[in-house]
Amino acid sequence: MIRIIVFLLLIALAAAGAAWLADQPGDLVLNWGGLRLTSKQPMYLLGLVVVVAMVAGLILRGLWKIPGHVRRGRRERRHARGRHAITQGLLAIGHGDSSAARAHAEVARRHAGGDPLALLLHAQSAQLDGDRDGAQRAFRAMAERPDTRLLGLRGLFIEAQRADDPVAAVMIAEEALKMSPSSSWASHAVLGFCCAKGDWAGALSIIDNNQAAGLIDKATYRRQRGVLLAARALEFETVDRDLSRSSAMEALKLAPTLIPAAVLAAKFESEAHQVRRAMRIVETAWLAQPHPDLADAYSHVRLGDAARQRLVRVETLAAKTPGHIEGALAIARAAIDAAEFARARAALEPFTAAPTQRVALLMAEIERTEHGDSGRARAWTLRAVRALHDPVWTADGYVSDRWRPVSPVTGRLDAFQWQTPVAALPSDKGHAIEPSPFEEAMLAPRRVEPPKELASEPPPPKAAEPVEAKPVEPATPTAQDNAPLPVAIEAEPTPADPPASEPAPPPAAESAPPAPAPLFRSRTDLPKAAPAPIPAVIPIVRAPDDPGVDEDGAVDEFAEQIGPPKAQIGGWRGFLSRLGS
Repeated sequence: MIRIIVFLLLIALAAAGAAWLADQPGDLVLNWGGLRLTSKQPMYLLGLVVVVAMVAGLILRGLWKIPGHVRRGRRERRHARGRHAITQGLLAIGHGDSSAARAHAEVARRHAGGDPLALLLHAQSAQLDGDRDGAQRAFRAMAERPDTRLLGLRGLFIEAQRADDPVAAVMIAEEALKMSPSSSWASHAVLGFCCAKGDWAGALSIIDNNQAAGLIDKATYRRQRGVLLAARALEFETVDRDLSRSSAMEALKLAPTLIPAAVLAAKFESEAHQVRRAMRIVETAWLAQPHPDLADAYSHVRLGDAARQRLVRVETLAAKTPGHIEGALAIARAAIDAAEFARARAALEPFTAAPTQRVALLMAEIERTEHGDSGRARAWTLRAVRALHDPVWTADGYVSDRWRPVSPVTGRLDAFQWQTPVAALPSDKGHAIEPSPFEEAMLAPRRVEPPKELASEPPPPKAAEPVEAKPVEPATPTAQDNAPLPVAIEAEPTPADPPASEPAPPPAAESAPPAPAPLFRSRTDLPKAAPAPIPAVIPIVRAPDDPGVDEDGAVDEFAEQIGPPKAQIGGWRGFLSRLGS
C-alpha cells in the first residue's frame, strides 16, 4: 500500500514539473558541429536529449558487461558438460560398465571438480574397478566437506566392512551417529556392536533414540526392547538374579510371545512358588509358537513332581495345539522318562511315516530302553541320519543351538526365528543314501507267530544238490605232491583236502549221520541275497623242490585258542581223513 502511494506521488510530481516547464517562455537552441536545433518548445528537445543519452548509456553498459557474459557462458558450458558426464557416469555404474564410468569420472573431475556428485562418481567408479585406495581417498575428501561429510562417512564405513575391519567400521558409525542421530545405518551398526560386547544399556539407549527419531514404530520398539531385555536377563541369570528377574519380567510385558523371556520368567515364577502364573506365561507363548523349551519349563513348573505327574502336565499343554509335532515330541519325551512306552509310541505314531531327526532318535531310544533291541535302535538311528530336519534357531542362514538377540551375519536385531533350516535347493537328483534292506527289515512291524507243535522227526534242511564228480585216479609216485586235485563243487567252501592215497569207495557205502534240527528258524521278512558266483580256480604249477608260500601267514597261538573250532570235513573225504587218523 505504501509503495502504491509513493508511486502515485512521483507521477504527480513528474506531471507538475512537465506542466511548469511547458508554461515557461523562451527558445531552446542546440549547436553540435554543423547541426543547429531550435525549438520553441524546449520540453521536446530535452526529451530527445534524454533518450539519446539513455541509448548511449545502454550501449556502453552492454560493452562493459560483455567479458562477464563470456565468462559466465563458459562456466555454464563447463558445468553442463560436468553434469552430463556425472549423469552418464552414474548410468554406467548402474549397468556395470567400469571403463565408461572411469572415463566419465575423469571428465566430471575436469569440468565439475567441486560438485559433490563428481566426488561420488569418482568414489563409486573406483569401487567398481576394485581400487579401494582410490575409493577411500574420494570418501575422505567427501568427509572433509561439511555438505558431504555424512555421505563420506558412510562410504568409509562400507570400505571398512569390505576390508574386514570391524573396529574402524564401528568408530566411523559412532562418529556418524553423533553427527546425525537419525541415521539408520549408523544406529544399526552401533547397535550390533553394543549387543556383541554385551553393552545392553547402550543398546537400549540406541533403541530409545530410534523410536524418538521416528525410525521405528511403537510395536517394533516394544519388540526390540523386549529382545534386548531378554538377552540381558539370560546373561545375568547366574550373576545378578535380581537384575535378571526384573529384566525378564519387563521383557515379558513388552513381548509376551518371546520364547526365551517366557521360559526364564516361568522359571523365576516357579522358584517363587507362583505355579499358576508360570503356567499361564508358558501357555501364552506356546499358543503363539510351540517350542521344546516351553514344554520342558511347563513340565518342571512344580519342583519335585514325579515323572508321571510331569507326563500328565505335558499332555495338558499339548492338547492346546492338537496335531502339532512339538506337542507329540514333548509327550514322547515325558512318557519315556515315566517308562510309559505305549504312550510314547502312540504320540509318535502319526509322524513315523516321514519322521524328523528327533522323532527317529526318540524311537531309537524307545526300542533300546523298552526291549533292549539294539538292532531296531540302530535302524532308527541310521534313519535319523537322512530324516527331515527339525526346526532350529536360524537367522540369515546361520543355525545356532541357542537363541541370540542379533544375527552374527548381518547384525540385525531379533533375527533368530524357530524354523526349519534350508538344507538344499530342489534338485532332480535322487537320494544320496538309499534305504538298506536291513533297515527296512528291522523297522518292519513285529510278527507274532502262534506256537506250533513239534513234529516227531523234524524235516532235514534242504541241501544243495551236489554236482557229480568223475572218479579220481590214484596218484602216481612221480606226481607233484602240492598240485591241487580236481574236486566237486560243494554248497559250502571247505578247507584244503589232504591228498588221497586210496581210491574213493562207491557213494552207496557212505554212511552219513542224520541231520540235526535247525537251531534258528529262517526269517520270512528278510530278503534272501542272491548266491555269490563261485570264481574259477586256476591251479598254480610249481617245481617239485619249491616249498611254496605259506598262504595262511604266521601262526598265532592266541588266535588258535580264541578262534572257533574248525568245521569237520564231510563226505567221503572226511571219512577217509578220520579213517587215517
